Amino acid sequence: MDALAWLNHAPSAEAEAALFRCCGCAGWARDVAAARPFHEAGDLMAAAEREWAKASREDILEAFSHHPRIGDQQSLKVRFPLTHGWSSEEQTAVSAASESVLGELAKANRDYEARFGYIFIVCASGKTASEMLELLGARLSNEHSVELKVAAGEQMKITRLRLEKLLGEPHQRGNPE
Repeated sequence: MDALAWLNHAPSAEAEAALFRCCGCAGWARDVAAARPFHEAGDLMAAAEREWAKASREDILEAFSHHPRIGDQQSLKVRFPLTHGWSSEEQTAVSAASESVLGELAKANRDYEARFGYIFIVCASGKTASEMLELLGARLSNEHSVELKVAAGEQMKITRLRLEKLLGEPHQRGNPE
């Protein structure tokens, strides 16, 4: 079954679970599922962006909490079993980084979390570990309100990529995986 057709016809709980894999915010997943049916992929993307624009700080932080730290390959499979494949693909370039860069990235991640209270969110696809380290360093100087907006924008980029992956997967009734 075509993934968009599956999403349109799936019971609400199944549609919400599939959408939650794309953005770990329960309210967002519920609201996007409630916007069905989608006539084409662009309609789904528009609903996703519209609902994300309404997200509260708590919603945004909930979504952030469903990501591993950049470079934390160890926790991908254990803490994030439903999205570890996607996260691994998104962070592919990190696995080729030197131990030195990985150490700097780990320290910068800790500094970022200490400053902002949540993990560093970046759409990692196509970025090297060094590029992410540079972005992380630059964003450390942002004001809290500015950084939350920047990080939420990065979350939406990740969500779009994951929605595209979801739409590329074969689906059968009763099996959203």
